[in-house]
Amino acid sequence: MLIAFMGFSQQIHPLYKNKEQIKWVDSLYQSMTLDEKIGQLFMPYISSENTPENKARLKYLLQKLHVGNFFFLKGHPSDEQALNNFIQLHAKYPVMTAIDAEWGLAMRLDSTAKFPWNMTLGAIQNDSIVYKIGRRIGQQVANVGYQMNFSPVVDINTNPDNPIIGNRSFGEDKENVTRKAAMMMRGLQDEGILTTAKHFPGHGDTNQDSHKTLPSVNFDYKRIQQVELYPYKKLIPKGLTGVMVAHLKIPALELMGYPTTLSPRVVDGLLRRQLGFQGLIITDAMNMKGVADFVPSGEADLQAFLAGNDILLGTVELKKAMDILKKAYKKGLISDKRLARSVKKVLMAKYWANLPYWHPHRQKNFYPGLQDSLLNQVAFENAITLIKNENHLLPLKNVAQKIAYVPLGDDKGNYFYQYLNKYADVKQVQINQVDDVSSKLKNYDLVIVGFHKSSATPWKSYKFTPQEKQILNKIAQYKPTILDVFTSPYSLIGMIDHIPVKAIVVSYQNDWYPQVLSPQMIFGALAFKGKLPVSISQNYPVNTGIVTKVLKRLSYGFPEEVGMDSRKLKRVDSLMQFMLDTMAAPGAVVLAARNGKVVFEKAYGYQTYDKKRPVKVSDIYDLASVTKVMAATTLMMKAYDQGYFKLDDHLGDLMPMLKGTNKDTITVKEALSHYAKIKSWIPFYLETIDPKTKQPMSKFYRHKPNNQFNIEICPNLFLNKNYLTKIWDTICKVPQYKERKYVYSGLPFYLFKKYIEDKTGIGMDKLVDSLFYKPIGATTVTYNPLKKFPAQRIAPAENDTYWRHQILRGYVHDMGAAMLNGVSGNAGLFGNANDLAKLMQMHLNKGFYGGKRYISDTTETAFNKRYFAKDSVRRGLGWDKPQFKGHPGPTFEEISPKSFGHQGFTGTMVWADPEEKIVYIFLSNRTFPTMTNRLLYKLNIRSEVQRRIYEAIKNPKYDYHYHKGKVNPYKYWHTASKDSLK
Repeated sequence: MLIAFMGFSQQIHPLYKNKEQIKWVDSLYQSMTLDEKIGQLFMPYISSENTPENKARLKYLLQKLHVGNFFFLKGHPSDEQALNNFIQLHAKYPVMTAIDAEWGLAMRLDSTAKFPWNMTLGAIQNDSIVYKIGRRIGQQVANVGYQMNFSPVVDINTNPDNPIIGNRSFGEDKENVTRKAAMMMRGLQDEGILTTAKHFPGHGDTNQDSHKTLPSVNFDYKRIQQVELYPYKKLIPKGLTGVMVAHLKIPALELMGYPTTLSPRVVDGLLRRQLGFQGLIITDAMNMKGVADFVPSGEADLQAFLAGNDILLGTVELKKAMDILKKAYKKGLISDKRLARSVKKVLMAKYWANLPYWHPHRQKNFYPGLQDSLLNQVAFENAITLIKNENHLLPLKNVAQKIAYVPLGDDKGNYFYQYLNKYADVKQVQINQVDDVSSKLKNYDLVIVGFHKSSATPWKSYKFTPQEKQILNKIAQYKPTILDVFTSPYSLIGMIDHIPVKAIVVSYQNDWYPQVLSPQMIFGALAFKGKLPVSISQNYPVNTGIVTKVLKRLSYGFPEEVGMDSRKLKRVDSLMQFMLDTMAAPGAVVLAARNGKVVFEKAYGYQTYDKKRPVKVSDIYDLASVTKVMAATTLMMKAYDQGYFKLDDHLGDLMPMLKGTNKDTITVKEALSHYAKIKSWIPFYLETIDPKTKQPMSKFYRHKPNNQFNIEICPNLFLNKNYLTKIWDTICKVPQYKERKYVYSGLPFYLFKKYIEDKTGIGMDKLVDSLFYKPIGATTVTYNPLKKFPAQRIAPAENDTYWRHQILRGYVHDMGAAMLNGVSGNAGLFGNANDLAKLMQMHLNKGFYGGKRYISDTTETAFNKRYFAKDSVRRGLGWDKPQFKGHPGPTFEEISPKSFGHQGFTGTMVWADPEEKIVYIFLSNRTFPTMTNRLLYKLNIRSEVQRRIYEAIKNPKYDYHYHKGKVNPYKYWHTASKDSLK
């Protein structure tokens, strides 16, 4: 019996499993009536509505017409799963159901995962990614209850004007198409899903749609053998289970002009005999105009069967067609052998798909999951293609230049724009006509144009309008321009060689993934890896693609990409909700990155307790003492790098004003380590307040500025500039502690500001901005943020009732920094989480970021070192370090001693860990409305959030359950009384 199934091929039948299968097939075939056998040859469309009326229709088809196969169209997965179960439960024999899910269930079903179109997958150089997508699609197809997927598409799309294939093809390179199709086939079949390569003999080079007419393929026999048939020749020996035959007119294969579906020469002669294919042969839908207009309904089904097809898909008049086949059998037009061959193949396919062992499907959640997101991320990251790059413009190294983003097409590419701004200060400019180009772009150095077309279906228009071409051409002539097309690469045909853009990126689809990944490649956080799957012009043929290197900038992705667990990271949410519920802070932003990839960035709560403005991840916070490391320490590291001082140099040698004072012989190392007998802090502002009225005294302040009173403390309060001399004199003369011990002090960081400014002749704020913030792209990290940003973007620090008597929003909370015009080495810096993460990543990279070295690795090592640990000093130089075992401190206990960072009085924290390659940012305004609220400290919120981030690492070292009985990570929580938690 096996030999009979093998037919003319010497290969093992692709549907063959074992001898039990043959017995099962023979047994069922022998028990079937003629009507039941004929029913196995049809696969009609059925409605996806899970209604009594539709179920009654199904019962009729199953029990009266004995239909053996069904094909579902659009619907909801839970409805189709229920109908699949209903079908099997009410059928006499197992029923095979199929779906068209080329890019996943989302092609037909709502609320399901959508994967990249084949054209996008064709750009990927790592074929195993396509296999993984095939397996995932196979799992989801099986979960709904189908046994067959009408995939893979193996058409070689050599015609850019093809109206029906296009994005559905892996491209024009037959080798690439075949490799990708083989991987998709293998992935599906490894999950027990029958595949049907389509559209035989090849629908890739037509400019007509077979749904509407009968397309012609007018190549000679040699070309068809070498190109169109190539994938079939390779896939058939690999175990391809099915082939779908297209409705095409191919004179080289069928002299009589028959549609290929109805041609014995094409189906039986070419596919079955010459190519030796013994799997299922399925027609394309019989209601399509390519065949429906050629032969009357019913008669077409008979001719298709006689031509060699096994399953007739989408028959127009089902009962009529069945009756015609039945009459043909009785008249001898259909022999017993011919009928048995197709029916038994159908039954073999059902056994191959395990239908004899069918059980109802119960899955309830069909929404896209984490695995789907990860696959999409990897696929698009490997597909996006750089095809032009004059003078190595990309990846962009200079993020400080003025960059404009101009959207063209169907939408504004909001995610694309949002992620461009994660790297640089990019302004969106809307240009609707050519005459606007010069006036609107004159102040910019570089223009990024995003061309966004709808990705709702692969058949949507992808072309530039004439006006869009004119606008793009004018922009490219006027300014250096990067073009990023979020649509088919065919959109560039006829224009790519004429428009003088400097760089061209093909992102293929206008979905979320390419919009967030493409900016990361433009700025060098990720590498361009893809290659064109089709030709655009002679200068840009198939397989064009420029591979780039990364610049060690932060990228953005999923926790699982860096060995972390998304589910465990969600524990941060509950802790942050606890923070909000206890009113430890009105809101906050938490960011975590690992291996240079931001995997958690989330906003919580509101800027204030009146809940009028929800916190956004882009919100700017007063960083307080985080300034010590993000400004003063970083500048001191740069100065040390340049040989301005040695760590054992005395402060008196660096700053003449300290010569002869009690701070003369303190070393830089001691001062930066907080081990210098220096007093903790000086409340300068207190002596400027009237002790009776509690108001600022007029001899120190004015409500309006003038040449003398020009230090802006806050709105309507200006300090006499001569008071600065008093501040420096006081710091120089203030008494020291009698013995040297670890005392956290901000005063050295006042002094380091003075040292840096005197040494360079440049204001500290301008210097740190030009050396670090601008070139790194930390655009929100700044002193005096109201000069650059709207107030509503800045979280208020406090409702000051003791000095300034107003809400502080955008004015530094620290009193001393305020009296230094907002610029101090101790405090005064503002910023958002994303930009702080860039700076911390630079330090984690040992001074390297974005393709540029800012600080030497030896300096980074020298400053991240405890020099007085034996004297119980936990600090490095400027940097805070984890607490000693058994002592309270800034971090959770199990963190690496190599880690470093700092906390800020307003409720902020930055931390980096070289061992686990983690950057952690916590921003809050716990001081609002009053700095007396210390719950954030008492509850250890910042360090406990950090603990949860580490618990998400797949390492038992950080798992609370692993340490249970050894340590109590929540031991500080009891310090919060019930009253304080109200």
